[in-house]
Amino acid sequence: MKIGALAEVFPGETRVALTPDSAGQLAKLGHVSVIQSGAGAKAGFSDAAYAAAGVEVLPDAAAVIAAADVLVKVRGPEMAEAQALRSGQTLISFFWPAQNPELLEAVKARGATVVAMDMVPRISRAQKMDALSSMANLAGYRAVIEAANNFPRFFTGQVTAAGKVPPAKVLIVGAGVAGLAAIGASVSLGAITYAFDVRPEVAEQINSMGAEFVYLDFAEAAQDGAATGGYAAPSSPEFREAQLKKFRELAPDMDIVITTALIPGRPAPKLWLEDMVAAMKPGSVIVDLAAERGGNCDLTVPDQKIVTANGVTIVGYTDFPSRMAAQASTLYANNIRHMLTDLTPKKDGVIDHNMEDDVIRGATVAKDGDVTWPPPPPKIAAIAAQKPKEKARELTAEEKRAAEVAAFKAQTRSQVTLLAVGGALMLLAGLYAPASFMSHFIVFVLAVFVGFQVIWNVSHSLHTPLMAVTNAISSIIILGALMQIGSGSVLVVVLAALSVFMAGINIFGGFMVTRRMLAMFQKS
Repeated sequence: MKIGALAEVFPGETRVALTPDSAGQLAKLGHVSVIQSGAGAKAGFSDAAYAAAGVEVLPDAAAVIAAADVLVKVRGPEMAEAQALRSGQTLISFFWPAQNPELLEAVKARGATVVAMDMVPRISRAQKMDALSSMANLAGYRAVIEAANNFPRFFTGQVTAAGKVPPAKVLIVGAGVAGLAAIGASVSLGAITYAFDVRPEVAEQINSMGAEFVYLDFAEAAQDGAATGGYAAPSSPEFREAQLKKFRELAPDMDIVITTALIPGRPAPKLWLEDMVAAMKPGSVIVDLAAERGGNCDLTVPDQKIVTANGVTIVGYTDFPSRMAAQASTLYANNIRHMLTDLTPKKDGVIDHNMEDDVIRGATVAKDGDVTWPPPPPKIAAIAAQKPKEKARELTAEEKRAAEVAAFKAQTRSQVTLLAVGGALMLLAGLYAPASFMSHFIVFVLAVFVGFQVIWNVSHSLHTPLMAVTNAISSIIILGALMQIGSGSVLVVVLAALSVFMAGINIFGGFMVTRRMLAMFQKS
């Protein structure tokens, strides 16, 4: 099959859906690649680089559409591009079928097949094709860079001879892929980072990255990501009011706010209102990653950067991935390549559009003159939410006392039984063993009893380091072996030497294991 890459016609779009590297990978699947001349120029890929990779460079879009069996793009097709498709031809690109019903009908009328990269289901097997995530990752990182470019202070705190600079305080609203990327970039730059999300399962991810999760004083259980394909769900009016109240409390202290909240198929929710902007300090920055869908901030102007009357800069750019065109094109081309790998299971250059496959079916919005959107839910659930742990019931004073008495009685019975059995065994041994042996044997039994009582009450998590140390200490037996090395018997000398060797391993090994385990809990 011939894979054809078109140049993007959307104003300001600099990405390309095919790179020289991805073309080489497609060749291993049995495909031949063609590309429109100049399609990769804005991303730093020249026509000569494509030609060197074995890609045929065609002069215009019409030539590519006529030659290719599968067309790949970044942005969804314009109406003229959709009407140029032919029956049986496949288009792979972002499409947004919910927002473009007329485009969907036009593709249906042409009898073409459309694979929408924005409809790839969020399941583990499809992560390599998840173009929304790969682009959101870049957008989150770039949002922090844009914020730093417009913020008049350091991100990290500094103490110098010229004075003290406090660290910036950054709030990230929405901890999806873009939000987590923004958290990582912000924390690495030294800012005090806070993050909020309506999905409870992301709190641990946020804390593990060095940011602080913002909790709400709200009793309602939030919708988890497992039921919504990994995305946030619309919140109740009561939850929204609690959310806005919290944001109003945070607004005066925040230097930078990055909003990333989006709900599939809906306009961006308004989360940072005009009064919150008015409460922020002069010089503060808001970066709205949802600007293309209306923005999370009341004052966002898509594709523009504005400064409010109180000196707050609001960045509403909608082309963050395109501002890193080479990296974005490489990642997106890899997403396309992985999709074509699934569409070419035999690696023989023949497309097998298997509608029984969860990923292919979920991403296919039109096929052979039919609209196949919306798809059925995938058989495999998205991110599974953690079940909330049940809180242990608080015991009353009487119940605590009863439990303590029962534990004491059980422990007493255990100790008395051990002492009785041990005493009986020692009396039995005393009937046959010499007195010199019994004096040592009694000390040995008592040591075992005391050691058992100590080890039994140690937490399980400490067993390994504790046993490593006791192994080393118990190797005091090496002294007995050393005393026997001077014996006149060859057999005794050999046995004593072996005892010294094995006890030495026990000593050094015990301390080495302990040292390594303790090093696991040290930062330096």
